[in-house]
Amino acid sequence: MKIQIHYKLEDFAYELPEKLIAHYPTKQRTDSRLLCLNKTTAAIQHKKFKDILDFINPGDLLVLNNTQVIPARLYVKKTTGGKIEILIEKIVNKKCVLAQLKSSKPVKLGTILILENGVSLEVTARSDHIFELTFLIEPNPSILELLNKIGHIPLPPYIQRADELFDWERYQTVFASSPGAIAAPTAGLHFDEELLTQLKAKGVNIAYITLHVGSGTFQPIRSTRLEDHRMHNEHVTVSEAVCEQITQAKQNHKRVIAVGTTVVRSLETAVLNNQIKPFFGNTGLFIYPGFNFSCVDAIITNFHLPQSTLLMLVCAFSGYECTMQAYHEAIKQNYRFFSYGDAMWISAT
Repeated sequence: MKIQIHYKLEDFAYELPEKLIAHYPTKQRTDSRLLCLNKTTAAIQHKKFKDILDFINPGDLLVLNNTQVIPARLYVKKTTGGKIEILIEKIVNKKCVLAQLKSSKPVKLGTILILENGVSLEVTARSDHIFELTFLIEPNPSILELLNKIGHIPLPPYIQRADELFDWERYQTVFASSPGAIAAPTAGLHFDEELLTQLKAKGVNIAYITLHVGSGTFQPIRSTRLEDHRMHNEHVTVSEAVCEQITQAKQNHKRVIAVGTTVVRSLETAVLNNQIKPFFGNTGLFIYPGFNFSCVDAIITNFHLPQSTLLMLVCAFSGYECTMQAYHEAIKQNYRFFSYGDAMWISAT
């Protein structure tokens, strides 16, 4: 009889030297290091990311998240001259967005905000920490085109520098095609066009889902008991064509390989009664130890923040002890952590 262990938030803490936080990407995407973890034996190998070719077999299905990061950070002024930082969470319609506001003083409803190009917005509503901002005049061009002109790439809070020109390319996967995320699906950042071409030439099949990553991915867990935590919702698209590719891979006894925790959550959300089904909607799926995986056979992922839901997902997949031992080994071997950091390959063989 298997004993269910109930983990607490503190179980997922670990000490990370500041020097191992990657504030800049490697020169080439595939130059990242790759820690290869066999979750069955706990054996570890140290490779370069380009060596992923040796671990993925012909007929395996590699699933990528094609969400595109939008330049969602804006710097504005109030009519009184006070400065405010905006992080757009969602474009609601042609005149309205939902956003987080960062300012030295609380922002009141009715406050007028002025963008650097003179366009004005009004703070029209608030729900918890999210504000509704309405453009006084409909933007021309569209909100998304406006962001592309004056917005900034929303680097994560642990990258303690201003965004730079190269971030527009490097904090974006080469296969990004569906605008809507405010954080990159970072496991996908290690792939370049050449590597994808090599994988296809080897006979690896590739599928694309969409999960628009929100800022909730960086929100700390505040409940001590994991089962009390409620995940933020993120919009997911898993098409019928992708479901057919997954079904075919399973029938052929090939692996479904998820590139990133966003893909894991998307695919496991779309599974119903052990059968993959098309899914279009929001997911709030929280995966932590004790979760039974129904779709994903192997994972490519980055190293995640202590006590984060992403680390808990990895522990659920490869086992708590196995994962934490691998993290301590990565620290010992000076792997680079978080969004611009190195990667892990996790499989049962």
